[in-house]
Amino acid sequence: MNGLSLFSGIGGLDLGLERAGITTVGQVEIDPWCRRVLAKHWPDVPRHDDVRTAVDWWLEQQRPHVHLVHGGFPCQDVSDAGDLAGIEGEQSGLWTDFAAVVRALRPRWVLVENVPGLLARGMGTVVGDLAASGYDVEWDCLPAAAVGAPHLRAREWLLAYPAAVGGVRRDPHQTILAGRCAPVVRPGWTPEPRLARVVDGVPTRMDRLRAGGLGNAVVPQVAEHVGRLIVAADRERAA
Repeated sequence: MNGLSLFSGIGGLDLGLERAGITTVGQVEIDPWCRRVLAKHWPDVPRHDDVRTAVDWWLEQQRPHVHLVHGGFPCQDVSDAGDLAGIEGEQSGLWTDFAAVVRALRPRWVLVENVPGLLARGMGTVVGDLAASGYDVEWDCLPAAAVGAPHLRAREWLLAYPAAVGGVRRDPHQTILAGRCAPVVRPGWTPEPRLARVVDGVPTRMDRLRAGGLGNAVVPQVAEHVGRLIVAADRERAA
């Protein structure tokens, strides 16, 4: 499976999905420092700097087929800790550009990650936009603690797929995110490298760029678990 990464950040989601067997074929990230991190770890993957022009960028030349579009669009306006402007806010409103990529590329799968505040300040818009594009959507809260991390970090994960496959609508009671394979729990969860960051905050001596990149990142182990569920479901669909 090939995945196109939107709002890539420092690549936590991409890393987890690659561990599950999904190849990253493109990344879109506006922050220059984050793009430098991505370039270090994915030197051969094409990158773009603006989700608002991502469709034109991707279609301007022949590229690999995209089976999965994934990303965590900005949470600042939907987060309980933000300004509560909702999904119409300046930053979280970039969801509309995420949706535009989905409409243009028509992937088999769409994976969206965001904070729990999305449930109250934009979930209807996200699900409605995906439904209008012909996708069914399911979602669940998957915290980092669910895969053995020593901290909570609750996040909502939405998975969308075509509403009808071969003319047969998917059984709404047969969910994917609820889990049909074991969670990826690594024995003795590897301690974070001398940083008290994700558990209790940001070390005072950590510079703003690194703190921001890490704070916005998806926990790779959660992404790996979700990725394995997607890969398993995709194989079942193809069988």
